[in-house]
Amino acid sequence: MPITATRAQRVETIADVRALVGKARGEGQRIGFVPTMGALHRGHLSLVDRARREADVVVMSIFVNPLQFGPTEDFSRYPRSIEADSRNAADAGVDILFTPPPREMYREGRITTVNAGESAKRWEGEIRPGHFDGVLTVVAKLFNIVQPDVAVFGRKDLQQASLVRAMVRDLDFPMSVVVAPTIREDDGLALSSRNIYLSADDRLRALTLARSLRAASAAFDSGERDARRIEEEGRRMFAAVPAARLEYFAVVNADSLEPVTEAARGSAAIVAARLGSTRLIDNIILGENDQN
Repeated sequence: MPITATRAQRVETIADVRALVGKARGEGQRIGFVPTMGALHRGHLSLVDRARREADVVVMSIFVNPLQFGPTEDFSRYPRSIEADSRNAADAGVDILFTPPPREMYREGRITTVNAGESAKRWEGEIRPGHFDGVLTVVAKLFNIVQPDVAVFGRKDLQQASLVRAMVRDLDFPMSVVVAPTIREDDGLALSSRNIYLSADDRLRALTLARSLRAASAAFDSGERDARRIEEEGRRMFAAVPAARLEYFAVVNADSLEPVTEAARGSAAIVAARLGSTRLIDNIILGENDQN
C-alpha cells in the first residue's frame, strides 16, 4: 500500500529520498513526481491529484532553484512558506516531500549544466537568458535523484513543459511526462505563486492576459486561421490597458513552440506581460475550450 498522507515524510537529503523511493519501488509501487518551487496553491495540488492517478506513491520536491533566476530577477523575494507548504502537500496526498537546501543540490565545485538548446532562446528564453539551462539542470538532477516512473508538470509553463519533454526524450530518461491543465481563479486569472505580488489594481489589470487569450480563442472558433490576425485580436486587449505591459503574444506549435503562420486545432496562443514589478505568463490551446 502507498504511504498515507498522515505518514507523509519530509526529507532534506538525496540519500534519504532515494532510500524512501527505493523502499517503495522494492514493494512494486509506481513512483509519481511533482517538482515545485513551493508557495503551493491549488494549481500545484491539482498536479498531485494527477500524479496520484498515475502512480502509487507521490514524491514532491520543493526547491527554489537559483540557477533559473537572472541577476535582476526575484530570487531573493520569491515566496517561501515551507511549513505551510508541508501541511498542504500532506493534505493533498504527497507521500514523500523532498526539501533540499541549496548545498545539497549544488555541491561545491559543480561544473555541469544542461544546455537547453536553440529552441530555449525564444519567448521566455529571449527575455530570461539562461533561464531554461537552469530549469533543465535542476530537473535533470531531480529526475536522477527520484527516478520516477512519471512526472507531472502544469501547462501554464508550456515552454518549460515542452523542453522537459524534449530532454526526457533526448537523454533517454526511462519515464513519462504528463502535462496537466492550467488551474484558474473564477475570473480566469491563471494561478501562480507570483500572484501574491500583485497590488489590487495590478490584480485587475492581470486579467488582461486571460482576456487576450479568450479573444484569440474566439477568433479561432469563429473560423479565423491566419495566425497574425489571431495574434492581433489578443494584442488588442492590451491596447486598452497600457499599465499591463505586453512582452509577447504569439500563436505557436504547442509541442515545439515554433511560430506558425496558420493556426490549427491544438496550436497554442502564448502571452507574457508585466503588471507593475510582477511578470506573468499564460497560454491557451486553440480549439479545446480550456479556459474555464
